[in-house]
Amino acid sequence: MATTLTATAPTRRIQSIDVLRGIVMVLMAIDHVRVYSGVPAGGPTAGVFFTRWVTHFCAPAFVFFAGTSAFLLGRKLDHGQLARYLVTRGAVLVALELTLIHVAWTFTLDFTHLLAGVIWMIGWCMILLAGLVRFSPRAVGTFGVIVIVAQQVFLFLPRVLPGAVRAASMWLWRFLYLGGEVQIGASGPTIGILYTIVPWIGVMAAGYAFGAILVREPAERRRLCLRIGLSATAPYVAFGIVAAFLLPDSDDGVPKLFQILNPPKYPASQAFLLMTLGPTIALLPFAERGTSWFGRLFATYGRVPMFYYLLHIPGIHAAALLVWYMRDRVVHSEWFTSAPYVSVAEPQRWGLPLLYLVFVIVVAVLYVPCRWYAGVKSRHATRWLRYL
Repeated sequence: MATTLTATAPTRRIQSIDVLRGIVMVLMAIDHVRVYSGVPAGGPTAGVFFTRWVTHFCAPAFVFFAGTSAFLLGRKLDHGQLARYLVTRGAVLVALELTLIHVAWTFTLDFTHLLAGVIWMIGWCMILLAGLVRFSPRAVGTFGVIVIVAQQVFLFLPRVLPGAVRAASMWLWRFLYLGGEVQIGASGPTIGILYTIVPWIGVMAAGYAFGAILVREPAERRRLCLRIGLSATAPYVAFGIVAAFLLPDSDDGVPKLFQILNPPKYPASQAFLLMTLGPTIALLPFAERGTSWFGRLFATYGRVPMFYYLLHIPGIHAAALLVWYMRDRVVHSEWFTSAPYVSVAEPQRWGLPLLYLVFVIVVAVLYVPCRWYAGVKSRHATRWLRYL
């Protein structure tokens, strides 16, 4: 018989988190279809630019609500149980990124060049969050905000180290903040670090503290969500207004609006996180009313985020190969052995209508297994099902 978690404080599932998490996860599929379509990440046209831009909300929301979910789970567990869960879950996610998810992206068993992507980052952040859960939510949230605001410290710290120490520890700084490639051993695999630990551990810690707001009375919760969300969005809007006047015209003709809406993401700058997390938090009160079919639809995806993630990448990859075959009579599988870093010559890229058609079909097909698995989790809330 499966062992169930011991509850110490009953917690009702918060529908608004599932709705918003489901929305951003569905949006995430747009970007991953874009990878296999050959359409570049952003571009001179509004259609291409906003196809990429709208998916910027995905990683911040995913990481922030992972922290919130950890807080809510902590209302059912003691600190030791929660810490052990986060360490175990984090280790599982890191292992999945380097194995199953790598195979899903590339459809190969070549592990010489691996990607430290968003699941890798979430896994390590969970492991680090395990060391923070014994502190008060206020303390954890303060730590998170400091990491986000002062993240550039990790850019300058390596520069003040002695040369030999800096060279020996550069792999660590790349994992923490600098990004880039790290080779494991003299002849081991190379890991390309796309998502660094900083500032994302700060985002997850802030999300953990945010959980203390979501368990308040509904009226107070809605008021605080709006206040926090709008307060985070306002500085970014002010920055955009000032930048519109001060930014010089781009030499390559990129509109100022595109420049303003494209703050650095790797690593995620303060402006990027304000632009994405502020509106996300402000929308939570409206997602609480997500009892319509629209809300229930996205909540289904949001209740099983890891299950959805593990299905959607191979699903998109397989659908893309089918589309390529139907269009060119060749699957072009060799193009995608380095996915998600894919380069397709412009004449062969998909148009946006085809990209969005494939996106809608894949997400619609995934609804069936996601609904099934959400039902399984609700009927059998065992310890092991919480890891997926």
